Amino acid sequence: MGILAPRMNRFKPSPSQIASARVRELQAEGRTIIKLTAGEPDFATPDHAKQAVIDLMDRNEIWYAPINGTQQMREAAQLKFKRDHGLHYDLDQITASAGTKQILFNALMATVGPGDEAIIPAPHWASYPDMVQLAGGTPVIVSCGQNNQFKMRPEQLEEAITEKTKWLIFCSPSNPTGATYSPAEMRALADVLLKHPHVHILTDDVYEHLIYDGREFSTFAQVEPKLYDRTITCNGISKAYSMTGWRLGFAGGPKEIIDAMAKLQSQSASGVSAVAQAAGIAAITGPQEIVREHTANLQRRRDLMFEKLSAADGLSCDLPEGAMYIFCCCAGAIGKRAPDGRVIENDTDFALYLLDSVGVAVVQGVAYGLSPYFRASFVAPEEDIIKGGDLIQEACAALT
Repeated sequence: MGILAPRMNRFKPSPSQIASARVRELQAEGRTIIKLTAGEPDFATPDHAKQAVIDLMDRNEIWYAPINGTQQMREAAQLKFKRDHGLHYDLDQITASAGTKQILFNALMATVGPGDEAIIPAPHWASYPDMVQLAGGTPVIVSCGQNNQFKMRPEQLEEAITEKTKWLIFCSPSNPTGATYSPAEMRALADVLLKHPHVHILTDDVYEHLIYDGREFSTFAQVEPKLYDRTITCNGISKAYSMTGWRLGFAGGPKEIIDAMAKLQSQSASGVSAVAQAAGIAAITGPQEIVREHTANLQRRRDLMFEKLSAADGLSCDLPEGAMYIFCCCAGAIGKRAPDGRVIENDTDFALYLLDSVGVAVVQGVAYGLSPYFRASFVAPEEDIIKGGDLIQEACAALT
């Protein structure tokens, strides 16, 4: 009998670790690497959030926090849902966790068991399928191609639903593509879901404020109020406020599920750090102009990276509507030969080729459920976007 539990065989390490390991090797050799892999904005934590932590420490109020979050934290989340989406959640319908990732993990672990299915549009964040599998369920991957801007069509959703379907996991704007569903597109999906009352919706809205070109964000329970009782609306402070390291996520949803999530959290991580909650409360309830400033800055970086990648031989990409990534097709490079003689067989080969030949790190598309693509983040400094884009063009031109 081995020491490891059978559940550890239900999922695999992320394919992105391949490139990450190679980055560390090259850096150890003294190579300079331009990393277009980061999923975190590079802006500073808002000053009023920092001050809230200082005030908390001055009051010596750094104690164990309630499992679901302090009342002030849940009130802040309540205000946010009402202010931004017109959604009302009672305080006992709201929970806080150590990041949006733990919110999603808790929701799936509290509700998914053997035989349950969760529909996941692809490209998808790498962790969604593994979370479902760890909970004992089956991820049902729905491939959403570039020909439809990487968005799931209503007929695809209808075809994927079975009597075993428990969840639709939905992320808009999307990691890794930046695809953003309009209210009309969500309305069409909602019409399908209304026909299947056993299907619940888990929305990952963490990129909601990173949305470009004048678009407006909508979430499922907002678009179709009849889905309110079947939806967990998840969010966090990491992307909108550039507070990734604070690790604070929150959600509103049916009390029965929120209670189960809290029960699970009580026997794992317990309550979120009081320090993180103080900072999060200040960010959510304080001035919001900084969010709009960050978004405008990222839109300029998006345009710059799109221009660079679009000019590279063999690459094609759509202009992202939101989030902080470009999901670029590298089909034109597949089958070609690098100057050292290696043949580019797939997107993992291409990502490693960029890393080895010109020192630019991106993440291969297979990590997100769709090939042959790669994800490049435009939260890097502008000089890195320019230099990295030029080097990618150079590397593509060298393939024969």
